[in-house]
Amino acid sequence: MKNTLYKIGLLSVLALTSVSCSDFFDVNTDPNRPVEENLSLNVKLPAALVASANYETTTLNQIGGLWGGYWGTSNEGVNSFTALKLYNGPAIRDSRDGVPVWENNYNTLLFYKKILNQAIEEDARYYMGISKIMMAYHFFTLVDFYNNVPFDDALNGSVFLHPTYNTGKDVYEKSINLINEGIEEIKDASLLPTSDDVLFKGDKNKWFRFANTLKLRALLTQSEVSAQADYIRAELAKIKANGAGFILEDAGVNPGYLNTQGKMNPFYENFYRNNAGVAVANHTNIRPTQYLISKYKELADTRLAQNFNAVKGDYAGVIFGENSIKTEYAAVNTSSFKGPNESSNLPAGLLKSFNQSTVMISLAEANFMLSEAATRGWVDGSADAYYKDGIQASFNYLFNVKNHNIVGYLDQEKVKLSSASNKIERIIQQKWLALSGINNIRAWNDFRRLGYPKFPNSVAAVDGNSYPLRFMYPETEINTNEKNVLAQGDNGVLTAKVWWHVR
Repeated sequence: MKNTLYKIGLLSVLALTSVSCSDFFDVNTDPNRPVEENLSLNVKLPAALVASANYETTTLNQIGGLWGGYWGTSNEGVNSFTALKLYNGPAIRDSRDGVPVWENNYNTLLFYKKILNQAIEEDARYYMGISKIMMAYHFFTLVDFYNNVPFDDALNGSVFLHPTYNTGKDVYEKSINLINEGIEEIKDASLLPTSDDVLFKGDKNKWFRFANTLKLRALLTQSEVSAQADYIRAELAKIKANGAGFILEDAGVNPGYLNTQGKMNPFYENFYRNNAGVAVANHTNIRPTQYLISKYKELADTRLAQNFNAVKGDYAGVIFGENSIKTEYAAVNTSSFKGPNESSNLPAGLLKSFNQSTVMISLAEANFMLSEAATRGWVDGSADAYYKDGIQASFNYLFNVKNHNIVGYLDQEKVKLSSASNKIERIIQQKWLALSGINNIRAWNDFRRLGYPKFPNSVAAVDGNSYPLRFMYPETEINTNEKNVLAQGDNGVLTAKVWWHVR
């Protein structure tokens, strides 16, 4: 089951980068043979974007769901995701059964680098720009999990067999430079992709806004590092100068998902139903935490009923890390994800259809980031207006409408931003509720950065006060690049902080 979660995002990459051992003996080349040398950019780009999206909604969503306070497991899933529930660093980094965050990201980065190299040869600037922006996305993820990682020596094949590491701060800044360069490449592009751009269909302005939003996310991630204040201001000025603004809609990848095994929306297929309409194991094993349900109930939040199924007229969750077999945590006694089967064949909240788009950055997240940035004095505009827009965007997405009525919800004292003694905490609380099940990994990052919201730790944790703060470098890297791994000096625990985590 775990392998299903992380292999999906790599299938297209491996299919395009593998070379048969018999190639040496080939005399004639079949122009229709699907090897890398025969593939055009408009074939490679959608495969890369789909790999990135699949990874976001499966592997990252799973880690963030468990480590971000959203999910636990039912009795039936007590033996699932044990390494994540127990904070077992060596098991997580294991070559065979671990969670391959390192491997997946670098494989997909290599794919984008190949696209970039070919685009440079063909002077295909649009593809150059997209590759750079998406490479930044993956490098940010690597730093967020591991801190220092190879950047300068990475993705160069056999040129650097033992790549040295750049500091996490350095990689963040180099990645932001990639975004800046990507914007300029797209700006200068004349030949535009269409259907092969499965994110924005060749719309330059949407790519500019996505790039700015991704950069704002990276700048907010380092918000607590006082030494970065001048750097942040300088990069915010560049965003303002380019004039494109930020995303105006959910940024979702959709290659034309089919009701076929391996070709469905990956969240739907991995957490709800397969192509035969049969519930998958995760639909039985994964449950919302009691903490998540309590926060929805505290605000009379109708998103609870839109996302989860009631049990005997109420909603019941689990405790993250609970490994004892108790009747109250059985699948039949706890709330599962709601989908079309439980909504009279209509789209539910998180689960709409087998061909729904995979959200990379939601409009809700963008507005909450702008609200936080405005509160900090980083951007123009009203923090309160951005905050309300974030809540509105979340309800609209989950209820599948353009303008869901949230007047009563906003009127609650516990929701109003104006009545909050700590405005950033309130923004992050609503952001946390909005991103549940969509981009779960943001919750873990915000918690490490700010300490909000203060969701319960795993009850299986040896030290109840110690939350996981990073991943350990994987065995795959230790086995091939041990000297440079050991030079980082902090690979033995999950409680070493990444560079932007200073609280």
